Amino acid sequence: MNHMIIFAIVAIVVVLWGVVVYNRLVTLKNRTDESWSDIDVQLKRRYDLIPNLVNTVKGYAAHESGVFEKVTEARTRAMDAGSQQEKAEAENALAGTLKSLFAVAENYPDLKANQNFLELQRELSDTENKIQSARRFYNANVRDFNTQIQSFPTNLVASGLGFPKRDFFELDEEAAKKPVEVAF
Repeated sequence: MNHMIIFAIVAIVVVLWGVVVYNRLVTLKNRTDESWSDIDVQLKRRYDLIPNLVNTVKGYAAHESGVFEKVTEARTRAMDAGSQQEKAEAENALAGTLKSLFAVAENYPDLKANQNFLELQRELSDTENKIQSARRFYNANVRDFNTQIQSFPTNLVASGLGFPKRDFFELDEEAAKKPVEVAF
């Protein structure tokens, strides 16, 4: 009789522990999903700003069509990216093409003084800062989630219930450090 009570208590504790672990994993997964959607909102804002910026620069630097095409292509690839890894790679490429666009703008003093260009540049800069903030928040949530699903004994529940490891949203540090090349 005592063995049955002890077994029942142990079974109840294990079940309660499993429920607590599962609920914690669901909470972390939802935080990660929510923080990814924060990144998506800021990326959408950037995608909306880019055509206006390109059109403003086009008015001053019409012969720089190669830069405009690259920015437009990179924007399209970023918007069409499927997985988070593909999105990160496409965003890195887009950031590089935007650097080229701003490098072209540096060669046109009238453009740099244009109010529309300055406002678009300010909005894009603000959006880039928000993307970085959202990226840090997302990566912190991914770190917490991945730590939880990889820690023993939680990893037993996580693997059994299909909680896969998440990827960080990382920037290409090498590309970010390279100077922008502009050819005329």
